[in-house]
Amino acid sequence: MRNANVCALTAALVLALQSAASAADWPQWRGPQRNDVTTEDSGRDHGAWPLGKPLWMASVGYGGTSPVVAKGRVYAMGWDRDKDSVFCLNAGTGLVRWVRQYPCPPYGRYHRADEGAYRGPSSTPAYDAATGYLYTLSLDGDLNCWDAGDKGKNLWHLNLYEAYKVPQRPDAGGGAHDYGYTTSPLVYGDSVIAEVGDDQGNLMAFDKRTGQRRWTSQCKDPAGQTGGLVPMTVEGLPCVAVLTLRRLLLARLDAGHEGQTLATYDWQTHYANNIATPAVAGDSVVLTSGYNISKTARIRITLRGAEMVWEQRVYSQVCSPVIYNDHVYMAWGEVRCLDFATGATKWSGGQFGNDGSCLVTGDGRLIVFGNKRIALVETADRSPDAYRELSVKAGVGGSPGWPHVVLAEGKLLVKDASGDIYCFALGG
Repeated sequence: MRNANVCALTAALVLALQSAASAADWPQWRGPQRNDVTTEDSGRDHGAWPLGKPLWMASVGYGGTSPVVAKGRVYAMGWDRDKDSVFCLNAGTGLVRWVRQYPCPPYGRYHRADEGAYRGPSSTPAYDAATGYLYTLSLDGDLNCWDAGDKGKNLWHLNLYEAYKVPQRPDAGGGAHDYGYTTSPLVYGDSVIAEVGDDQGNLMAFDKRTGQRRWTSQCKDPAGQTGGLVPMTVEGLPCVAVLTLRRLLLARLDAGHEGQTLATYDWQTHYANNIATPAVAGDSVVLTSGYNISKTARIRITLRGAEMVWEQRVYSQVCSPVIYNDHVYMAWGEVRCLDFATGATKWSGGQFGNDGSCLVTGDGRLIVFGNKRIALVETADRSPDAYRELSVKAGVGGSPGWPHVVLAEGKLLVKDASGDIYCFALGG
């Protein structure tokens, strides 16, 4: 394991179906509401751009998992020398507060295909403010609960492969592909929900304090292996959305109906590469995939099921869509802005490679990371007819930036696949 080095959201309300986090936290995959939208300022109007040198840098090991931020600490995962490491860093300095390790291979035990493009954990940790616990999931199925306030003491552990005899994912067309466990778990009430992909249930919920299983989903699809689960409310019913290997699934979370299927929509790529996480806004889910599908679609969800609103032959293979003020943004190759109502492309531009990610700031701007570039870009609210790049910092990172960009506590965090974290001060 490489040593950590030091170089010298939001006031949004966290979803009622999740334990509240402090105002400036980024406690889970894609932020407090799992949508990559924050009320935190970009810093553009008080001189934070162009970006200077990082406030600090740290190295945590290989992996595509994104960092999370809670109560002045950064939590991050990485792999090196047959071990996964879970780091707790000071958000202001990058200094290590604690680190925990456990034996783990670089790939899931049934891994198949694309090993040269990734290694190490891909699932982003989830921090629960109600307990102060941190939940992590390794590629090899290790679901761990850590006491983040007690030097990372391990409170419980469950290996999903061993507990449920989960097999290799089947051929979805184009040959069998299996990347291990990549989908970030979701803390909901007293449970933590994971996409297990077992014949007992695609989803399983575990007591967040003990790890005891509470329920399994009615749907028994193999795992789709996206970035994370997404909460959604459908006509007053709390649900969770997940893109399984075969379809979009909306599973109920209301008491007495946990795990029951509310709606599905068929969506299966060759190679089972459902990488981008579904995006939720109102009554709709936006899906995007490349490969044989190569499209983006808006799906309306009601108690009667799922129906397509529109689909367009533009797409992202990796970047999860961001829905903001009646527009959809994706950074894959270039940044693309779509009209949420129709799917029509409003504008596109920039150079961000295959590893792009983006978020929307409280002052209505995009921060985009990919192709070793961090850019500040105007949203369609400020630039409705053309891509407008305000500032760019090149040469950030030495490997693909599969982890998504993070903004919390006035700090911009980007991480590359080799595990190097760069923290930039934006003020505020």
